Amino acid sequence: MIPISLEGKVALVTGVGDNQSFAWFISKALQAAGARLVLAVHPRMMKIVEGFLTGDHPDDVASRALPYGAGSLKVEKMLPCDVSYDTLDEVPAETRDDRRYKRVEEQYGDYSVQGLMKSVQASHGGIDILIHSVAFSPEIKNKAVDTSRSAYLTALSISAYSLTSLCRYGTPLMENRPGGASVVSLTYLGGDRVVPHYGGGMSTAKAALQIDALQLASNLGPKKIRVNLISAGPYASRAARAIGDIDKMIQYAAERAPLQRGIEPEEVANAAVFLCSPLASGITGEVLYVDCGYNVMGV
Repeated sequence: MIPISLEGKVALVTGVGDNQSFAWFISKALQAAGARLVLAVHPRMMKIVEGFLTGDHPDDVASRALPYGAGSLKVEKMLPCDVSYDTLDEVPAETRDDRRYKRVEEQYGDYSVQGLMKSVQASHGGIDILIHSVAFSPEIKNKAVDTSRSAYLTALSISAYSLTSLCRYGTPLMENRPGGASVVSLTYLGGDRVVPHYGGGMSTAKAALQIDALQLASNLGPKKIRVNLISAGPYASRAARAIGDIDKMIQYAAERAPLQRGIEPEEVANAAVFLCSPLASGITGEVLYVDCGYNVMGV
């Protein structure tokens, strides 16, 4: 059998907000392959994620079960990060004074992208795997024509530029790692074509994310850092339910996909493990569609 082993590799996973997200399932699959986990969580979500990681409710316990009977999810470190800010100096005073942000700053210190990377460097020395699973628009239910400039720019900043920021500040931790480092970001078909209900600047942000990933693959290749994308089919995570019609989107895609079904989050997680493994050592700058084949179909 061909093994996939990430034994001893340090994986920084961003965007974990609950136990239904792609980031959560990717974290479990990476650990099942042997990776050491560091989670980067939005400051306002720290307590929530901590509850999922430590709660003794049967549902919480079950959600931590790793695939292939590999045990239970255990995170070596959980750090706050608001990818809206490259440095702590950029955070507005009203945000820093927010009680949740203030509590996090007092407990953990710098929650900017730069601060995150400094913390990981101090605790783990470097990063072998970086998972970018962050996306947000305050007006995602709005059609493009009805999207405000503010929401549009917010979607671009958080959903697209955050990958560039994480790579920029993370490069010193990832360059020239034994066997190279791997960056994987999550995108969606809405970055390639018009998808109803996917508004608020998110389609533009995904399109930007995709070309940014290709640019980063070119920029970082000489440093032995690979950058790839997974374009996942529609999935009813808690965050996706903010779209409003996610169930209809899933049904529509499932009826037309060659496999005639929706995706499972474990399938996205398995694809991420592959892209981060030595089996994908020659792959960079690619978009891997995990959508039951829906992307190959016409309208």
